[in-house]
Amino acid sequence: MTDALSDLLSFLEIRGARCTRFEAGGKWAFRFPAKPALKFAAVLRGECWIMLPGRKPQRLTAGDTFLLAEAPQYVLANDPQLEPQDGLASFDWEHSDIARHGGSETALLAGSFVFEALHVRLLLDALPEFLLIPAGDGTAPLLRGLLEILDREIHSGQMGVSFVTRRLAEVLLVQVLRGYGTRYGNDGASWVGAAADPRIGAALNLMHADVGRRWTVDELARAAGMSRSAFAVSFKHRVGTPPLDYLLRWRMQVARSGLLRGETIAAVAAKVGYASASAFGNAFKRIHGTPPKRYGSADRSMPRDGPEPAGATGEQKPEMVERQI
Repeated sequence: MTDALSDLLSFLEIRGARCTRFEAGGKWAFRFPAKPALKFAAVLRGECWIMLPGRKPQRLTAGDTFLLAEAPQYVLANDPQLEPQDGLASFDWEHSDIARHGGSETALLAGSFVFEALHVRLLLDALPEFLLIPAGDGTAPLLRGLLEILDREIHSGQMGVSFVTRRLAEVLLVQVLRGYGTRYGNDGASWVGAAADPRIGAALNLMHADVGRRWTVDELARAAGMSRSAFAVSFKHRVGTPPLDYLLRWRMQVARSGLLRGETIAAVAAKVGYASASAFGNAFKRIHGTPPKRYGSADRSMPRDGPEPAGATGEQKPEMVERQI
């Protein structure tokens, strides 16, 4: 059965964009620019500090893994008092995935990702700006094992290394998200944390496994092993929206993606549980602010909408955009 996290990550079409290694010794501090990206990094050896705007410096030690969502400008240093150098201009990142400065007492491994621009908010909006999975967390041994394999691949120079490092980076991302869901899932409304909850996650899994079914709150509550009222309150607290609102919005995400792939309006409407063209069109426009025919091809079996209002503008099909640090 499809689970919510797998469905969402598949829907996002996440690809590991690049994996890099950074080694440093002596006294050092480097500043990296803000970019609308998702990046993970882990300390393989030694220790350092990360400094983010509006936060106290965070000490990182061997085994710690962190995630930056829409990474702001940040500084990595082994001495927070040092004036940082430009972390991009100081190394030849264009021609090498490995950067060294003054030794190798501290080593970090990092990766960044590409997303389909249309759906990137689904992930970035669900995550905090900075997420730390410390070395003592229950997921740390698995993360360390993945990082060791990833590190060997980066240095191997063998054929297929780019393919392997991309796939390992994706697996590492899933493990970090699992760690976040388990460790911080109760701290705020987020589908990542909700998916890790055994009861709310069970309801999410059902909705994602059969998005076109006419689910009721009673059915979902029974699947979660909760009363209807307790389930409704808990779901909204964990996810941020009521159950059927979440289902509606996810249906319209699936619908928009299908239309952009060239599926007909009739096929998409049926897939997300609508027998009526007008009902589907109204729901789609309510969520996306534009009728479905702006995204996909009309189908003769479904009545077309009336003329578009003068001066109306629609969204264009997005390109795949690379988001790297």
